[in-house]
Amino acid sequence: MKITLPFLGKTKEKYLDQAIQDYAGRLRRYLPLEIKVLKSRHAKNDAEQVIMAREAEQLLSHASSASLTVALDPTGREQTSEEIAAALQAWEDRGIQTLCFLIGGHLGLDQQVRRQADQIWSLSRLTFTHEMTRFILLEQLYRACSIKSGHNYHK
Repeated sequence: MKITLPFLGKTKEKYLDQAIQDYAGRLRRYLPLEIKVLKSRHAKNDAEQVIMAREAEQLLSHASSASLTVALDPTGREQTSEEIAAALQAWEDRGIQTLCFLIGGHLGLDQQVRRQADQIWSLSRLTFTHEMTRFILLEQLYRACSIKSGHNYHK
């Protein structure tokens, strides 16, 4: 199973970008991973609704070839690390070829993305920047893969 992560723009914080690259490398030991940085397609002065709609279009376009999409949003269901591992295993068992996780930009996800996603997850009841969410998702996916493989990173 391959995981794809479309990111809306580059990760600006250097320390987060380094952490993202580190965990992306760790995760690739377990499965193929594609991180696609999408360029902004809106003007600075655009209304928030316009920005979110354009970001939704970009994310959904990238996710269109995925077998299953998971949107990350505060309205979603929280998962434990063990539940994420079990979900990954179940999807592998079902023959899911490509799994796409969708993270909104600084304004969050447009409701169109939430409507079209197969599942909606929340990483926490806390609020994180979209750049921090990238790192947290990668760390949790790596942790889930280590749980599935019986490695002791999780302990």
